[in-house]
Amino acid sequence: MRYIVIGAGAVGGTIGARLFQGGHEVLLVARGAHYETLKSRGLRLITPYSDDVLDIPAADGPVACRDDDVLIVATKSQDTVAALAPWPTHLPVVCAQNGVDNERAALRRFEKVYGMCVWLPALHTEPGTVAAYGSPRSGLLHVGCYPHGSDELAKQIAIDLDRSRFVALPSAEVMRWKYGKLLANLANAVEALAGHGAGVEEVLEMVRCEGTHVLEEAGIPYSTPREERELRRDQVDLLPIGGSMRDGGSSWQSLARATGSIEADYLNGEIVLLARELGIATPANEVLQREANRFARERREPGSMPLETLMELIAERSGAGSR
Repeated sequence: MRYIVIGAGAVGGTIGARLFQGGHEVLLVARGAHYETLKSRGLRLITPYSDDVLDIPAADGPVACRDDDVLIVATKSQDTVAALAPWPTHLPVVCAQNGVDNERAALRRFEKVYGMCVWLPALHTEPGTVAAYGSPRSGLLHVGCYPHGSDELAKQIAIDLDRSRFVALPSAEVMRWKYGKLLANLANAVEALAGHGAGVEEVLEMVRCEGTHVLEEAGIPYSTPREERELRRDQVDLLPIGGSMRDGGSSWQSLARATGSIEADYLNGEIVLLARELGIATPANEVLQREANRFARERREPGSMPLETLMELIAERSGAGSR
């Protein structure tokens, strides 16, 4: 198979690089300065114990496709539809993304869609460079058919990834894992807005409690952090690179790169959507969705909102919702 990675950022770049190092044929698809750097100099992959420049083929759009191509889409959720639009619909699509709406969006056009639950601590803030902080393996990945089940292709993808320095597992219930990851990703907007300072734990607890309550009311199964830890064990430890830990997750990186957009509509916004359908109030997630989008639109610095301001906005929204 040839793996075509659409969106060669932190996650896509790491997956593509590790597959390439594992001997697989890979094509990276990127845009702008990132594509130009990949084309001219290759992809620089930095890990806690290595620094390699890999001459991986790159493109900035659709290419002539083959019957054995597999599309791995690793863009942010808000870019999924546009990113997949030019590609042939008979090819299998693997959604290696946060959130739970990408697979459904892809299934509108593509015949075979697979979910991938991604636990992969990486950073992409500089064109042509990806830093992967997981060690000795770069991430924990579950792969399965959407909406459920597994098949030979899902198993082969998992085998290829597992042999390419990931802990990769085929799963017949990949969306259960992705809903569990969604609960963890509700914290992304907290980090992007207010950083990691003392006191954020209270906000993190609020958003997760809201999310858990909504999923349980909706009857949607989700994995637990304990399950993830038991699978990951010491195989994907988060280690420093160059003496420093990763600055921030995917939403933080969107603000740091001043992209103008952020994935909050598909993380906190997913909980807000489900809650509104059920008639449940989720003031903390509503505020995080709204403010993260505002920060992205106004290209504000990540972590620049005082925690007190964020908590005041949530308290204000909670009061408005109770009236």
